[in-house]
Amino acid sequence: MSAAALKLVETPASVAEAAPARSVLRFITCGSVDDGKSTLIGRILYECGAVFEDHLEALDRDSQKFGTNGKALDFALLVDGLAAEREQGITIDVAYRYFQTPKRHFIVADTPGHEQYTRNMATGASTADVAILLVDARKGLLPQTRRHSFIVSTMGVRQVIVAINKMDLVGYDEAVFRAIEADYRAIAAGLGFESITCIPVSAREGDNLTTLSPQTPWFTGTPLLPLLETLDVAPARDENPAFALPVQWVNRPNLDFRGFSGTIATGRVAVGDAIEALPSRRESRIARIVTADGDLDTAFAGQAVTLVLADEIDLSRGDVIAAPVAARASSRPRIRTEIEARVILTGEKVIEKGTAFLVKLGTAMATATIVTIHERTNIESFAGEPAESLALNAIGRVRLAFDKPLVLADYVQSRELGGFILIDRLTNETSAFGFVLPDPAPDLKDATEIDRAIARVLGPEGSAKRQARLHFVTWRVASALGVAGIVFALSGDATVAALAGLADVTLRPAARAFHDAVWRKIRERREAALSLDGGGI
Repeated sequence: MSAAALKLVETPASVAEAAPARSVLRFITCGSVDDGKSTLIGRILYECGAVFEDHLEALDRDSQKFGTNGKALDFALLVDGLAAEREQGITIDVAYRYFQTPKRHFIVADTPGHEQYTRNMATGASTADVAILLVDARKGLLPQTRRHSFIVSTMGVRQVIVAINKMDLVGYDEAVFRAIEADYRAIAAGLGFESITCIPVSAREGDNLTTLSPQTPWFTGTPLLPLLETLDVAPARDENPAFALPVQWVNRPNLDFRGFSGTIATGRVAVGDAIEALPSRRESRIARIVTADGDLDTAFAGQAVTLVLADEIDLSRGDVIAAPVAARASSRPRIRTEIEARVILTGEKVIEKGTAFLVKLGTAMATATIVTIHERTNIESFAGEPAESLALNAIGRVRLAFDKPLVLADYVQSRELGGFILIDRLTNETSAFGFVLPDPAPDLKDATEIDRAIARVLGPEGSAKRQARLHFVTWRVASALGVAGIVFALSGDATVAALAGLADVTLRPAARAFHDAVWRKIRERREAALSLDGGGI
C-alpha cells in the first residue's frame, strides 16, 4: 500500500474534536442492484478520514480476496460485512455507519438494491431525512429505482439527491448525465419531493464526492459531501401542532405517585394545561411533568416524560394524552375504528380482502382486518390499478378495520401516530408497513360537540353499549319500514302507511316496556311468596 494512500486515512484534528453544536443528519443510499451504493459510502468514509490505518490494511487484504476492482481497494467492503454479501458481491442487510465532519454528524443507512430485500430498504428509509438515490450512468432508470423513489416519498423523505454514478465508464459524458437527470425529474414530478439535486459522480474514483472533479468541468454544482453538510432538513410541518403523547406505560412506583410515561409525539405541554384522554375523552389538567433530571414547566415533541394528572383517570398503554378539542381541532389525533392506508408488503403472506393481522400503531396493539383493497401501485407509472390481492414488495392502498378504537393521525402530520406495521398472527412476521392517509371526508367529530352528544346518548365510541343501542335502533327502523310497506301494499294510502310505521316505532317499544314491567311485578310477588312459606328451600 502506498504512503499516499495511508496518508489519506489520517483523521483531521478538526474531525476528532468534540462538536456538540453540530447537527445530525440521517440519510439513506438506495437504488437498483450494482449501482454502487456501498462503494459510495465506503469512499466517503475514506475521504473523511473515518477509516483508520488498521481498517485500511484489512480492507486491502479483503479487496485481494473479495474485491471486484482487481488489485485496487474495493470500498464497498467497508460497509458490506456479512459473509454472504462478500461472497455474492451484493448488499443484503441494512448497514448503518456513523461519521462526522467539522460541520456535521452523519448516520447513513446503506440499503440493498435487490427487489427481494425491498423490506430492508424500507426499514432504512423509515428514519431518514435525506435519500441519496444512485443511478448507474450506463443503465439509466430501472424499475427498482422507481420503486425506491416511491417508497422514500411515502416514508416522508422530502429531499432527494440523485447520484448518477459510474460516470468514468461513460467517459464523463455530459449528455448522458443530462438525459438521466431529465428522465428522473419527469418520473418524480408527482412524488412530492421538495428538492431534487442531481450530481455526476464516480464512487470508485472519488469524483465530485468531496470536491469538484476536473473530469467534469461542465458540472458547476456542489459536490456530494459539502451538499450534505449544508442541507436544511427541518421538517416543514405545522408550526404549532396540537399536543399528543402516546402512553407507553403507567408509572406507579408507590401509593403516592401515579404518572403516565411516554415520548411526546407532537406539540408542547405545560403544567396547568388542559388535556383530554383518548379514546375515553375524559378531561383533566397537567399537575406535573416529571423527568429523570427533575420536574419541568414545559416539554416539547421528542422528549420522554412522565405526566401526572390532576384527576384520577383510567389510562393504560396505547391510550393517548392530547390537547382538548377546543385547543386546535385541525391537528388533533382522531379516534377511528376504520382507516384508509397505504401499505408496503414486506412479508411472504399474500393479503386479500378479509385477511386479519395484528396492528401496532404507536404504543397500541389491536386486530386489523383488510376491508377493501382499493388499488395496487404500478411502479412504472406510479398510477393505481385494480387489485384483489397484494404480494411481497407490492405497494397498495387499502381500507382497514380495527377491533377497537385507535387514536391516530395522518402520517404527514405525525410519523409516530400515523405509521404502523401489520404483523402475521401466527408467525409474528412483519407483513407490511402502513401509513395512515387523510380521511375522504372532513373530520367533523373532533371539530364540534356532535360526538360528545352522540356519546351521551349511545355510549362511548366503540363500546359494547353503543353497538347494542345502534343495533336496536337499526332493528326498530327496519321494523317500522316493514310495517309501513305492508300497510301501503294493502291500503294504497301513503298517509295511513306512514302513520302505521310511526305507530310501530312508538307503540311497540311502549308495549314491550309495559309487558316487561308487568312480568317483573309478577316475578317479584312470586319470589316474595316463596321466601315467606319456605317453598324456595
